[in-house]
Amino acid sequence: MSKSQYVTGLRAVEALLATKEAEIRRIYAEYQTANPRVEALILEANSRGIEIQPANRARLAQISGESRHQGVVAEVRRTTALDEAGLRSMVETRLQAGDDRKLLLLLLDGVQDPHNLGACMRTAEAAGVDAIVVPRHGAAGLGSTVSKVAAGAAEVLPFASVGNLARVLGWLKDYGVTVLGTSDKGSQSLYDTDLDRPLALVMGREHTGLGKRLEGLCDNLVSLPMQGAVPSLNVSVATGIFLYEINRQRLASAAPVG
Repeated sequence: MSKSQYVTGLRAVEALLATKEAEIRRIYAEYQTANPRVEALILEANSRGIEIQPANRARLAQISGESRHQGVVAEVRRTTALDEAGLRSMVETRLQAGDDRKLLLLLLDGVQDPHNLGACMRTAEAAGVDAIVVPRHGAAGLGSTVSKVAAGAAEVLPFASVGNLARVLGWLKDYGVTVLGTSDKGSQSLYDTDLDRPLALVMGREHTGLGKRLEGLCDNLVSLPMQGAVPSLNVSVATGIFLYEINRQRLASAAPVG
C-alpha cells in the first residue's frame, strides 16, 4: 500500500529530512521566507535532490488542510501502511528471524484523538516497536495532525489498520506472542511483570480503557502503580511508561554479566 500524504510544520519536516528511511516526494515551501529554519530546510532538501515547490501561505494551507503549517509542507510516499495480511506476514517474518530482538507490537483500542495517536507513534518508534495496530473504525487514522505530532515517526513506523482487533489478538496468541493488556483493574504491577519475551501491548481508549472483549483475550492485565490522587494517565503518557519498562527489562537481560 503506497500513497501520498502531507506532513506539515517545521519540526515534523526537519525530522523527516533527518530520517533517511522516509521517502519525500517534494517539499512545498513559502517563497521569500524570512525564517532561517525554512531556509536551512530548503538547503538540506536541495542537497539531497528533493524537489522544492514554492507556494504562498494560502496554497500551503490548501495542500495540507491546515492553517498552522509554519511555511512548509512535505509530500511523502506512505510505504508503511499495512492491512491485516501484511501485518501477519511481517509478524511471521520477525518471529522466524532468529535474532535477539524480540517482537514488540503496540495495539491501540480505539484511541480517537489524533494528537494522542501521534504522540504514541513518536514514542513507539523511539522505543523500537515493530508496528502499531489500530481498529479501522472508531479510532484516529493517519493524517496530517498525526504526522505533525509524531515528528517523523509516522513515515517510518509500520501502521496496520484492521477490521477486528480481537481476531488479530487471536492469531498473535496462536503464534506464541504474549498479549499484555493495560488496566487499572490489573492485579499485577507493570514492574512485577516479565516483559522480556515477544509481546503485544494493548492500550485502552481515552476515558474508558480496554473494552471487555479485548480484556478477556489478554494473557495478563497489568497496571501502573499510582501514588497520588489522579486515578489514571493520558494514554500517550502511559504508553511511554510501558514501552520503556519493556526496553529496560530487555536491555538488562541482554547486558553481559560481570
